[in-house]
Amino acid sequence: MFAVAITILVFNLLPIVDKTKDSLTAAALANQWPAYFAYAVSFLTIGIMWLNHHTMLSAVSRVNRTVLVLNLLLLMGVVAIPFPTALIAAHLNDSTAGKVATVTYGLVMIAIGFGYGAMWIYLAAHQKELGARRRVRTPRLSTIRFTAGNAGYIGGTIIAVFAPVAALIIFGLLAVYYLFQHLPDPSAGDDSAPGD
Repeated sequence: MFAVAITILVFNLLPIVDKTKDSLTAAALANQWPAYFAYAVSFLTIGIMWLNHHTMLSAVSRVNRTVLVLNLLLLMGVVAIPFPTALIAAHLNDSTAGKVATVTYGLVMIAIGFGYGAMWIYLAAHQKELGARRRVRTPRLSTIRFTAGNAGYIGGTIIAVFAPVAALIIFGLLAVYYLFQHLPDPSAGDDSAPGD
C-alpha cells in the first residue's frame, strides 16, 4: 500500500505538462513550485511511514485480528495522502483554497498519527501475546517519543489556517523527526528488565 500511495503522488505532477504546453520555460516550471513542494513532503512522509510501519511490525512474531484491523485503518489514511497532496499542488497559491487544502492535509496527517499511535500502544501492551522479538521495558517512554509528532500535526493544522506554506514546512519537518528511530530496534536483543 505504501508503494501504491507513493506512486500515485507522481500523478499530481502530470498536470504541469498541460499548464506549460504553450510556453515551456524554466520560469513556467518554477511557477509550479507548490506541486513540487507537496510532492516532496508527501513522498518523504510516506517513505518514512513505511520505515516505521516495518519497524513496528518486525517487533512481533505474530499478529491477531486487532492488529490487522488497526493496520487496515492506518493504511486507509496512508493511501489517502495523495488526495490532500493534489489539493495543495493545485491551490497553495490561492489564499483561501490554499488554507483549506493545507488544513485537509493536516487532518489526514492527524488521523494517520493517531492510527500509528494506537497501533504502537496496542503492540506494546500485548508484547507477550504477539511474541515480541524484543521486550520493551519502557513502552510508555517509547510511546511518548513515537507519538510526540501528533502535537506537531495538530499545531501545523492550526497554523495552516493562517499560513499554509509554513504549515507545509512543519509537516515536512515532522517527517524528518520520524526519520529518526523512536521505536526500539527489534534486532538488538532483549530489553526486558531483570526479573520481568
